[in-house]
Amino acid sequence: MIVCIAEKPSVARDIASVLGANQRKDGYIEGNGYQVTWTFGHLCTLKEPHEYTEAWKPWRLGSLPMIPPRFGIRLISNPTYEKQFAIIEGLMNNASLIINCGDAGQEGELIQRWVIQKTGAQCPVKRLWISSLTEEAIKEGFQNLKDESAFQRLYEAGLARAIGDWLLGINGTRLYTQKYAQGRQVLSIGRVQTPTLALIVNRFLEIENFKPEPYWELKTIYRETTFSAVQGRFATQDEGEKFLDRIKHSEFSVTSIKRKKGNEYPLRLFDLTSLQVECNKKYGYSADETLKTIQSLYEKKLTTYPRVDTTYLSDDIYPKCPKILSDLREYKEIIEPLNLAKLPKTKKVFDNSKVTDHHAIIPTGQIPQNLSEAERRVYDLIVRRFIAAFYPPCKVSTTTVMGEVEKVKFKVNGKQVLDLGWRVVYEGDEEEDKKDTTSLPIFKEGEQGPHEPDLLEKWTNPPKLYTEATLLSAMETAGRLVDNDDLRDALKENGIGRPSTRAAIIETLFKRNYIKKDKKNLLPTQTGIDLIQVIKEELLKSAELTGIWEKKLREIERGKYEAQQFLDELKEMLTEIVHSVLSDNSSRLVTVQVAETDGKKKQKKKNSTKKKSVRVDKKSEKIKEGQECPLCHKGKVIKGKAAYGCSEWKSGCTFRASF
Repeated sequence: MIVCIAEKPSVARDIASVLGANQRKDGYIEGNGYQVTWTFGHLCTLKEPHEYTEAWKPWRLGSLPMIPPRFGIRLISNPTYEKQFAIIEGLMNNASLIINCGDAGQEGELIQRWVIQKTGAQCPVKRLWISSLTEEAIKEGFQNLKDESAFQRLYEAGLARAIGDWLLGINGTRLYTQKYAQGRQVLSIGRVQTPTLALIVNRFLEIENFKPEPYWELKTIYRETTFSAVQGRFATQDEGEKFLDRIKHSEFSVTSIKRKKGNEYPLRLFDLTSLQVECNKKYGYSADETLKTIQSLYEKKLTTYPRVDTTYLSDDIYPKCPKILSDLREYKEIIEPLNLAKLPKTKKVFDNSKVTDHHAIIPTGQIPQNLSEAERRVYDLIVRRFIAAFYPPCKVSTTTVMGEVEKVKFKVNGKQVLDLGWRVVYEGDEEEDKKDTTSLPIFKEGEQGPHEPDLLEKWTNPPKLYTEATLLSAMETAGRLVDNDDLRDALKENGIGRPSTRAAIIETLFKRNYIKKDKKNLLPTQTGIDLIQVIKEELLKSAELTGIWEKKLREIERGKYEAQQFLDELKEMLTEIVHSVLSDNSSRLVTVQVAETDGKKKQKKKNSTKKKSVRVDKKSEKIKEGQECPLCHKGKVIKGKAAYGCSEWKSGCTFRASF
């Protein structure tokens, strides 16, 4: 008997249907020589510290670092999981062949490998590798089953990731909790979680400590069009006034008009991160909400595999595209202009070198039914992005008009859409319509006339708080904010976390009460701020350094780096961190505050006082802006939006005092 194991019961039912297995049993489906069973996601996990030695059960600083000589796996303690595993074990130990039908990715490979290993099965193992759950894709996948050995590197990368997370998570959490936490609360540390929190905290503190500075811009209005001085900003008002006085009694002259025609190409197809970013911007969906929605669309056979980090399609998808498009009947009106018999094939869409395990997220062509509002919206985004990819570019004309008054040069830019091209797909979308045109009046070179000059006082602005959209982008590029698609692709190698895990990381930060949400903005809680400030080891909180580890994990997957070397480096780093923290003789402490529900907030006593998170000088009522910092004695006290802080905060000073 051939045993197939899927990651979910719903996927198992789809596979069983295609294989002709239709006899429902307890925990599996049988028929036509197959037994199709399933897990519920993770059934197994790495062992807890005390399962290696009882000495590791108590939380003691003297036990750190805890590094098992050999890692082992265990069944997750859950009656449902235990029952299902017993069924799987019985099936596999009597199987002639096992087919791993787990999700086609690193995590899916790890989940199923652990289960197969735990059963002790000795028969051969094959791998089903598919990008959608349509009947056609499943049939094609079973016709092209691969040997398990072809995915050994993928498994090793997943295992190295899991062990690395265990080493840093378990040891880091115990280390910082025992050393710096007050009370019985836990300070959670994670390989990706902590640098992600650091991004949010550092951005918040940068805004808190931002000192706006004035500057002046010289502008003039000519024929209802605002021209800006090429000179740019003036540092002082006097300097700007000199130029204003010079030009206000003279006429404005148009000195040159340059027009340049160009193309704006269709937006890239979606990977998971860009889809989460778009859904957050457009609909305010969290990363987790978007992931759950696209996973549901995948299981309904409407879209391809979602946990991907590429925006390209492989060449073998090209012949399938005409049929997919023709099956999208709801979008007939915007598909009709396309020549399905001769669809364009460009490197901006089809590029084998940019595709590894999976291609970009696209529709399958299946007819959608009974979709929720969120599913309908996300599906529409994916379909329109796919259709637009085969449209011609949007043709635009960019006009630059130069002007002059008393040898002071002015400039204005405008854009006109000559041919909508792919933008036809988004007609009616208010956000897209706004981008379409910034037209100018018709100017003639040499024309002159009166103008209305003005010197405008402006102030420098702090950076913006992270939203889930901008945080996901920052995680993808190791903390660097990048708009250019090609540069973003290059930085993805060093991104922190995986597309499939970033949503869970953000949710974990909420659950730990390290961050909170204000409308779309993400703010650190006092606990989150204090935790990052108490961590001095850059290796734990640097997005850039964590990105380097992520790159090594990807290289393990490709066979360019050894998993053992990665783990050896991690163990060495962990040992150094433990020694560094243990040698810290400061009295720094973090008070962990549990997240409050709305009900608890209402019940809060009026006379309750907020606990200070970090030990500082208690004479906060005497604190004045500009005085010497009472904690580090190096910096000066500065006033933020919510509290006093120290000008040396970037150097690690943790002083904070309320107004």
